[in-house]
Amino acid sequence: MMSPRRLLLACVSGAVLLSATAAPAVVLAQAAPASATQQAAAWPQASSDLPADPAVRFGSLPNGMRYAIMRNATPPRQAALRLRIDAGSLSENDDQKGLAHFLEHMAFNGSTNIPEGEMTKNLERLGLSFGGDTNAFTSFDQTAYTLNLPNTSDEVVDASLFALREVAGELLFTPESVDRERGVIVGEERTRDTPSFRATKAMLPFLAPGQRLADRLPIGDLDIIRTAPRDRFVDFYRAYYRPERATLIAVGDFDVDAMEAKIREKFADWTNPAPNGADPDLGQLQPREAETRIHVEPGTQSTAQIYWTKVHDAAPDSVATRRKDLVRGLALAVLNRRMSEISRSANPPFLGGGAGYQSLFNAVDAATLVVVFNPGGWQRAIETAEQEQRRLVQYGVGQDELDREITEYRTALTASVAGAGTRQTTGLAGSLLNTVNDDEVFTAPADDLKLFEAAVAGLTLAEVNAAAAETFAGNGPLAFVTTPVAIEGGEAAVTAAIEASRQVAVTAPAVAAAVEWPYSDFGTPGTVTARTEVADLGTTFVTFANGVKLTVKPTTFDDDQILVSVRAGNGTLDLPSDRAVPMWAAGSEVTEGGLGKLTKTQLDRVTASNVVGAGFGADPDAFQFSGGTRPEDLALQMQLLAAYFTDAGWRPEPFDQVKGQIGTQLDQIAATPGGAFGRYGVPMLYSGDKRFGLPTPADIAAAQLSDLRQVITDSIARGPVEVIVIGDVTVEDAIAQTAATFGALPTRPVAMTPSEASARIRFPAPTAEPVTIHHTGAAAQALGYVAWPTLDAIGDRKPSRTVSLLARVLQLRVTDELREKQGVAYSPGASATASTVFPDYGYAFVQAETPPDALPGFFKSVDDVAAALRDAPVTEDELNRARLSAVESIRRSQATNGYWLGALENVQDDATQLAAIRTSISDLEAITPADIQKAAQNYLLPDRAWRAQVTAQAAAQ
Repeated sequence: MMSPRRLLLACVSGAVLLSATAAPAVVLAQAAPASATQQAAAWPQASSDLPADPAVRFGSLPNGMRYAIMRNATPPRQAALRLRIDAGSLSENDDQKGLAHFLEHMAFNGSTNIPEGEMTKNLERLGLSFGGDTNAFTSFDQTAYTLNLPNTSDEVVDASLFALREVAGELLFTPESVDRERGVIVGEERTRDTPSFRATKAMLPFLAPGQRLADRLPIGDLDIIRTAPRDRFVDFYRAYYRPERATLIAVGDFDVDAMEAKIREKFADWTNPAPNGADPDLGQLQPREAETRIHVEPGTQSTAQIYWTKVHDAAPDSVATRRKDLVRGLALAVLNRRMSEISRSANPPFLGGGAGYQSLFNAVDAATLVVVFNPGGWQRAIETAEQEQRRLVQYGVGQDELDREITEYRTALTASVAGAGTRQTTGLAGSLLNTVNDDEVFTAPADDLKLFEAAVAGLTLAEVNAAAAETFAGNGPLAFVTTPVAIEGGEAAVTAAIEASRQVAVTAPAVAAAVEWPYSDFGTPGTVTARTEVADLGTTFVTFANGVKLTVKPTTFDDDQILVSVRAGNGTLDLPSDRAVPMWAAGSEVTEGGLGKLTKTQLDRVTASNVVGAGFGADPDAFQFSGGTRPEDLALQMQLLAAYFTDAGWRPEPFDQVKGQIGTQLDQIAATPGGAFGRYGVPMLYSGDKRFGLPTPADIAAAQLSDLRQVITDSIARGPVEVIVIGDVTVEDAIAQTAATFGALPTRPVAMTPSEASARIRFPAPTAEPVTIHHTGAAAQALGYVAWPTLDAIGDRKPSRTVSLLARVLQLRVTDELREKQGVAYSPGASATASTVFPDYGYAFVQAETPPDALPGFFKSVDDVAAALRDAPVTEDELNRARLSAVESIRRSQATNGYWLGALENVQDDATQLAAIRTSISDLEAITPADIQKAAQNYLLPDRAWRAQVTAQAAAQ
């Protein structure tokens, strides 16, 4: 029963760690005896009545550094390390704004024992990928360095701990490395300068005027970033990177005693004789009355956030505080449920909304009421939400509503207990990091459930209703409205509308009628006509008399988790290529439309005590229904998917809602270079085929629910049904539940065979000069893109895997050139895709967001990198750095249910799919430098490249 998380506004850096040896240069923190001030901060459980999870070993070193170690074998032989520093942007002086985040970057630019430029390479040699396995982030109140280890060999663990030790106390900050990194930071700021970021930047001073939070965004001040001298970095580093402000978290498949010994060995000598940096003065919350601030920002979603602020409650984590959080959370869950139901109604006043309660970095606590609406709809949205919030406070919650939310909480906590033994290592490391940052006790799922049961035993409506009233007391209402277009009458009009709404009398909520599950009988269970075991993959193939095919793979990856997918029809292949079908509405329409006998609201109510789910999407070769459940709910999960398959509701409200808002969403997408490329550039990669890419305004205007329904229902009505069940399940249970649902359906008509034309898509013709696309955002933002046609991944996968590995080498080289050497791009990317459905279609690409004047240099650099790969083979070292992270990524994925759910699609009809699974690692391990060079010579040809650039619309006028 964790308390609510703080609102996180973090600045994430794609940084990299590892160890090497080098001659020492400047040492910032000389070894010295531990001072009296270097006292370990007590773990919160030392003064709390909450029990800490006994599976975690909490400790501290004599120098004051704390550590938390937990053995966890999911996935096996892997580990996660997190080094947290108790300082973020709130700790910066006025002349240091942005340096906490800048310093996080500098942690990977040279230390006493790791030469600049070697960190990334060394990590890659151990199988850690840039950005994915190695990263860091800076928030308002902490800086954290993260390493996800591909294995727990002594080599990898020792090197990783050594790297973190270097970050902790051995950074150099050479003036040259600082200057080289300035451009990367400026590039990150440019990339992150999105409409939503600008709205957040405007919101903080409104929410916390006069407080430190208002002007300490982690990205900082660009003038300081461009000019801050080395000594200013050193000052911050000496003040805050110190053992008594550090916590090391280690979770993974290792011996806890051995890990503890390694931590002590690596970190016991870390000392910092400089004075401890001051804890920031966060300022005082100012008394305020009702107030409105409007932030007009083209490219944003129209949103109203209404706050009621209070002085931060610094009560320590305890049974009492968690019970208080729970009771408040139950009241808010009722309000959120009511608002969700309103948003599903015909002609809803808002697209979505909800309420919450949060602490913003100990500076201010706030209740929040949020509504999202289409431009121009602010008044109805705000009035409806305000009155619904007031209805909760005035009339309280009903017993049936409270019982439902308690049931849902209990169901979730019970599922957590059942799955506790197979929690993911990275998730556990993240949870520990959160509790450290919030100074909370890390409790076990079983204890969370006990605390919950004790908290709700005897809980009265009066207590919940009192919590609701207290939640929305305080300063306010303070309305922050973000809109892409100006509001007539401005802030005074919004304030007046809220005040007028507060004078409107509200009535008691209606009591919902009871509903029961009506989809438990699909006919006589089907009989099995064929059964085959695939021993090496632990998979069973089953065929039923009606033609339904079942693929089952029992696993032990996640206790109490079962994933199910149901595939039918031909998916994208069944869509017309010359006209748009509104597939952009399909996911929401099919699930939110509910069932023929139950609305989505009724469906949620009747399954409140169960763990089931339903999703819908289109694959290139099939339409897919999917869900996740637990063993005790497998029967209901299969019934739910069968109900959607046979009796989807197809109600118009979800379709109308998506159709009404997608135009605004497309405008938001077009406000950034990457988004504009996704909107306008991606369709070009398919030569305008209407099955791919985002819709045009004309497509949206012409979209009809009847068209979407006909295409999907016609497609899934014919041909075989494929059911895949993966996870904590027995083969016999999977067979029994499939037999009672999909196996009980009538025999299927023969499938419609896709035409040869439908299976053909074309890569665009090469472009000597880049195609120009415009975005509507900041003029300083641009994007360059180069793609080369390659090949498909049908049948033998080795050639496409070679191209994929070539793309990883491309990633290494463009990162080194564009980020490290030139500093013109924060996060250049390269990748490759190859279709398993459409013959001869695949491509490799490079892209980067840069300043507009850097685009010519980007295209030249990409051409130079491609030419170098054609002209000479890569070194074994470079190939291994690219390959190891790919191999480790596959191994990690293969220890998850989600991987197998996708990998086993269509395996009963396509034997090459099984071969593809078996050779996924061996193919990569067999690729040679000569293979990479040959692939570059075959595909990375300048006269075959398609080029595009995205620049600001204003720049073209």
